[in-house]
Amino acid sequence: MSELASSDYYTGHSALTDPGAHASLISGLPLDIPALCRMLHGLLVHEAWIERQGFDLAAFTGQSRTTLPVSDRLDQLLAIDPRPLTIARPGELRALATCRDFSLMLCAVLRHHRVPARVRCGFGSYFTGHAYHDHWVCEYWAKAEQRWVLVDAELDEPHRTVLKFDCEPTDVPRSAFITGIEAWQRCRTGAIDPEQLGHGTTAGLFFARVNLVRDLLALAKRETSAWDSWRSACEPHLTLNETELLLCDGLAQRGEEGAVDIALSLRTPPWQ
Repeated sequence: MSELASSDYYTGHSALTDPGAHASLISGLPLDIPALCRMLHGLLVHEAWIERQGFDLAAFTGQSRTTLPVSDRLDQLLAIDPRPLTIARPGELRALATCRDFSLMLCAVLRHHRVPARVRCGFGSYFTGHAYHDHWVCEYWAKAEQRWVLVDAELDEPHRTVLKFDCEPTDVPRSAFITGIEAWQRCRTGAIDPEQLGHGTTAGLFFARVNLVRDLLALAKRETSAWDSWRSACEPHLTLNETELLLCDGLAQRGEEGAVDIALSLRTPPWQ
């Protein structure tokens, strides 16, 4: 177990995972990973899966894909439907979300129960489009097993039906999801073709760098950052020079243990 995990660092909330005035609601939830994931499936719907699940897209007019702090997300959920969080909402009464929102919500509950948990940014191999698709998951420390366990809280039965993945969402294999740190290292050793990873039309070492930095920031409990503005980047920032490549090599080498110190030194991305 890493030094950070062995301390209270990952049991303490970040600005985004703190439930604020809704702490009592979180305290009342069971510490059961599969049950918590099922609960989230009844509260949130990924923006890209609204129509795939047969829900009315118009019902989500006015909602944004912007990642919300958990306290604000709970405000939103209760404003839509004030019933207990454990009651699954009809599709049109769920909140529009992204994979990061599912991960943040699960992370918030685990931290509130004093379980070391953190959000990870990287790439999943069980989506369509790219072999390694931009994605966020939650990771918690399983004390009895002395290991970090990856949980993809977004994956529900409709995902399984469409994507036909064969892994267990509450214990995702390290071969199915690779962190931003790992992805950069594998690209640089030639184990992965950088063009196989990305989001939409954006791929390659540029995106590997984006998720390397976002993964490091998430490890430092900064789960959103200026690097989320990668969609606005254009040439020459989409091409990395030798100095930038070597800098990222150094960041990846320092890895998880160096994340907090790295986060303090990271600057606004160059396309800002």
